[in-house]
Amino acid sequence: MKQILAILGMNLRTILARSGSSIVIIIGIAGSVAVMVSLLAMAEGLSKTIANTGEEDRVLIFRDGANSELSSGIYVPNVAIIENTPGIKQSEDGPMISAELFTIIDLKKKGAEDTSNLPLRAVQPMSFKIRPELRIIEGQNFTPGTAQIIVGKGANDQYEGLNIGDQIKVRDTLVTVVGIFSTGGDVHESEIWADLSGAQGFFRRENSASIAIAQMESSSVISDFGAALELDPRLELQVQGEADFYSNQSSGASGVIEAFGYVVAIIMAIGAVFAALNTMYTAVSTRLVEIGTLRAVGFQGSSVLMALMVESMILALIGGLLGAGVSFAIFNGYTVSTLASGSFTQTAFDFAVTGSIVSQGLILALIVGFLGGVLPARRAATQDITAALRAI
Repeated sequence: MKQILAILGMNLRTILARSGSSIVIIIGIAGSVAVMVSLLAMAEGLSKTIANTGEEDRVLIFRDGANSELSSGIYVPNVAIIENTPGIKQSEDGPMISAELFTIIDLKKKGAEDTSNLPLRAVQPMSFKIRPELRIIEGQNFTPGTAQIIVGKGANDQYEGLNIGDQIKVRDTLVTVVGIFSTGGDVHESEIWADLSGAQGFFRRENSASIAIAQMESSSVISDFGAALELDPRLELQVQGEADFYSNQSSGASGVIEAFGYVVAIIMAIGAVFAALNTMYTAVSTRLVEIGTLRAVGFQGSSVLMALMVESMILALIGGLLGAGVSFAIFNGYTVSTLASGSFTQTAFDFAVTGSIVSQGLILALIVGFLGGVLPARRAATQDITAALRAI
């Protein structure tokens, strides 16, 4: 151990003299780690935003066979049949169930030339009691039966013309933004909300909605409630827990981004390994005499190998910390939007650089450092002492 520490100390003291080659290793590894951490933070942020949407004791009611709100359609008068099914929680205003129309409109994102899909959710007054997490943070709520809308703060951040007092065109109708809302960072903050009766007129969909949402007495009654609706021949409906629905939505998109992050990081890491190999081989070549002298005075080859490996790992760790630090400083909390799975709409979310992601980045850095250092270190440890000393 003393030999390893002695050689390592000598190597580290000469790093400044070899700063050019050391920087090559550090920058290469930092780039790989920064890319991986950034893409994984993107996947984590999207996954958290979607997975945080929904409650275990709420259900979404779809047309039988539909796999998304956009592809579903229900007949609003049937809600009167549904609300008599046991399991729905009662409030002072009646059963806690609401029909909702989910559709998309086109609007320009800030700084963009082309339009993007923006989700519009038209709701009944009961929707606000079913979703108490929705808070108006600026302005006021819309008045039922009017051409007014409220805007999620994520949509307000990402799209043009969604400030209070602005007007946008929904089909042939000008609607006015009267409020901005927050739902605690879930996907609904990427939507605009309107009154259902008004929106049915905008889209010429009288008595038609996309889904119904219901607050259940508890999560334990969902199974029986769903079975009762699915067996009713008048309805042709299916039931899914709200939390389960959004959890399934999150797995697809975030999984693709995460897989892409790993693939890109591995490709870049392979390049960093070759750069480290080249740099470490060069460093060993310039110190053959020095290493041969150490071997001649009694230092073991294994000590030389371990010292050089530790040096390579230290440089890799510095690169990993640099890459993770840059990614955290630039991207953590940065708001973007991407196409949501199943709805063809934009979902706004924040990058989330977590401790787990940083740990994965540092592990990648250490793997690169190990692979880039092991062969040059082995060469140094097994070199012929006599040949090295002849070069003096």
